[in-house]
Amino acid sequence: NFKLYDIELVKRDLMNHFYIRKGEKLENPNFGTIIWDMLFENFTSEVRRLITEDVEQIINYDPRVKVTTLTIDSTDQGIRIQADVVYLPFNINERMTFDFDKTNNIVN
Repeated sequence: NFKLYDIELVKRDLMNHFYIRKGEKLENPNFGTIIWDMLFENFTSEVRRLITEDVEQIINYDPRVKVTTLTIDSTDQGIRIQADVVYLPFNINERMTFDFDKTNNIVN
């Protein structure tokens, strides 16, 4: 019996949200992220803005966490997101890094 509690559960829920491409969830087509569709686009300021809005919406969707600082960069393998978040029930700050890999279709 393995169960996730507290901060680890919040992290897992966020990761699950980022694994889903927007439009894939049948009951909720607005759930998920646009990042998977942006991986092969030119990394323009407009693409950065769209991804920033998407990431803020995803993280702030969960009432247990709030994003305080967000950095989005293009990498050789895809897109890297660094988000400084506060786990609200615990008042704990942490930097989360998400690497979206276009060659393997994974997020680390």
